[in-house]
Amino acid sequence: MAIAVKNPEAIEKMRRACRIVALVHKTMEQEIRPGISTAYLDRVAEEVIRSEKATPSFKGYRGFPGAICASVDDEVIHGIPSEKRVLHEGSIISIDVGAYIDGYHGDGARTFPVGVISDEARALIEGTRESFFEGMKYAKDGNHLHEISAAIQKKAESYGYGVVREFVGHGVGKKLHEDPSIPNFKPIGRGPRLVAGMTLAVEPMINAGRPEVRVLEDDWTTVTRDGSLSAHYENTILITKTGYEILTKL
Repeated sequence: MAIAVKNPEAIEKMRRACRIVALVHKTMEQEIRPGISTAYLDRVAEEVIRSEKATPSFKGYRGFPGAICASVDDEVIHGIPSEKRVLHEGSIISIDVGAYIDGYHGDGARTFPVGVISDEARALIEGTRESFFEGMKYAKDGNHLHEISAAIQKKAESYGYGVVREFVGHGVGKKLHEDPSIPNFKPIGRGPRLVAGMTLAVEPMINAGRPEVRVLEDDWTTVTRDGSLSAHYENTILITKTGYEILTKL
């Protein structure tokens, strides 16, 4: 496993790509409401990305048709934007988006409420976010990757949630998906040692019910097997000597 360590010039390019991802999420937060389609959100997101002279990382990636993954309610990840998919009051939607500029990718996901949502749904969104930040307590030079993974799992399961096993986070940089794979659960072993200059996409995918998922016939959309709600929270982070920096924020 060859994990890329970025030099200062590459890190600045990553910051630029990641800032565009954050800008998309800010725009999505303003646009998401009952009655709009996920295709509309996809168009808006692509406009934001291209207005910044970047290109959507996801569009055309292994044939994916959208600039964003728009995953509603029991959809865990990889929801395909569609005019037919109209948002309804009380739903939740995760927006996963990547931006590519000057040779580097940024990648990030957020889960948003659609109008007024249930206490259960709000707790899931917040618990997923909390599990990410629990993992970040171990994100620093000299620690090991699976310390992050174990902390995410422990936090999410403390709420009774299911941690998705089939999909994981990843390194990010010149390629959208680089080494290492970053589970949201504790595998055997400590995993690679973290080194300042690594850029990682850490992304808890957490189900309100059981952890099992299945992929639909479109070969992309992944849903919870038990029909429970799912939330997704992802940032691209930079490992530093003293800790970490979140790159996907404004």
